[in-house]
Amino acid sequence: MNNNKILKINEIFKSIQGESTVMGKPCAFVRLTYCNLRCSYCDTEYSFHEGKNMKIIDIIEEVKSMNTNLVEITGGEPMLQKNVIPLMKEFLNNNFEVMLETCGAISLKDVPKKVKKIVDFKCPSSNMKDKNLWSILDELSSHDEIKFVIGNRTDYKWTLNKIKQYNLDSKWTILLSPVFNKLKLDKLANWILEDNLNVRLQLQMHKYIWDPEMRAV
Repeated sequence: MNNNKILKINEIFKSIQGESTVMGKPCAFVRLTYCNLRCSYCDTEYSFHEGKNMKIIDIIEEVKSMNTNLVEITGGEPMLQKNVIPLMKEFLNNNFEVMLETCGAISLKDVPKKVKKIVDFKCPSSNMKDKNLWSILDELSSHDEIKFVIGNRTDYKWTLNKIKQYNLDSKWTILLSPVFNKLKLDKLANWILEDNLNVRLQLQMHKYIWDPEMRAV
């Protein structure tokens, strides 16, 4: 039974969704342990190793108790655990709206089509851009979203080139997010306006509501 499969879970909590096109909505978050990348600006290093084993049935029940239909599976990098696919399927079977936050370095071909995938391709300042797996684009649906976290002007110009190279903005919603406390929102906003980009500027809303160092928000 899929319900008895085990995943290593870092934390499960309810908060306001701080990113993507559903920003501002109440959301349950299931943060999985482990990550294959080491981004320079990572704000969840505690998820690299910390966690406890949980059965899918127990994960589902805990999220049900939070009384929200929106759930995001995140990390770390959730795609590192093979049982994340049965977890997503079980959430869908229970009529949840399911989102997946993933790093853009692991194939998503087995992810159910109904899951909204947020693919975070890595810019140069992350020091992880060589890990990007651009063949993922062939595995995306029109409702999925692509995110670039911008740390400086070099990242921004690199992102412009990638948007044009793969014609990204004609196929998916593109999210541009500044590295928190490194690139000012108004600077990135002005760059977007100057170039008349077909993208969505986003901020990590939860970091403006609560202490940015606080966990489980």
